Amino acid sequence: MNETIDCIIREAIPSDAEQILKFLNETAAQTGFMTQGREGVGVSVEEEEEQLDTIYSSLNNCVFIARVDEEVVGIASIHASDKPKIEHIGEIGVVVDKGYWGFGLGTLLMEELLLWADESPMLSRLELKVQERNSRARHLYEKLGFKLEAIMEQGVKDEGQLLNVCLMSKLI
Repeated sequence: MNETIDCIIREAIPSDAEQILKFLNETAAQTGFMTQGREGVGVSVEEEEEQLDTIYSSLNNCVFIARVDEEVVGIASIHASDKPKIEHIGEIGVVVDKGYWGFGLGTLLMEELLLWADESPMLSRLELKVQERNSRARHLYEKLGFKLEAIMEQGVKDEGQLLNVCLMSKLI
């Protein structure tokens, strides 16, 4: 693709909560690749603000947003537990608005997450789950060093169809 866009990627802050929820609710209906469907996120703006505030000061959790013309067009996150035995494991999630596929935003967001994770004094393992049929995302993760650990048969249901999910990981 020869087109380019001006995009800003930065860590999310509590005042981004409303835009993030709007984005997640809109993208949930764009594709069957996300965990939530048309039911949306089910979180209030106030709850999202509180979560973002906690995440922003965390050493093993982060949320990045990609913005074009002041609008959120992508989100990437690392979610980790506060339990000492598993606080070193971060689960990655990435969502890009379908209208912005093909511009490299998924790659940029993932690279930001990996840089952040490298600086984290707590994280040593990153995991993600991706539907087996989502070949574009799987290719991106493999390109960035993620390895397939398992195929979870019937790991997700989309519109009544049971689909396989790949569990991938990367040690950092």
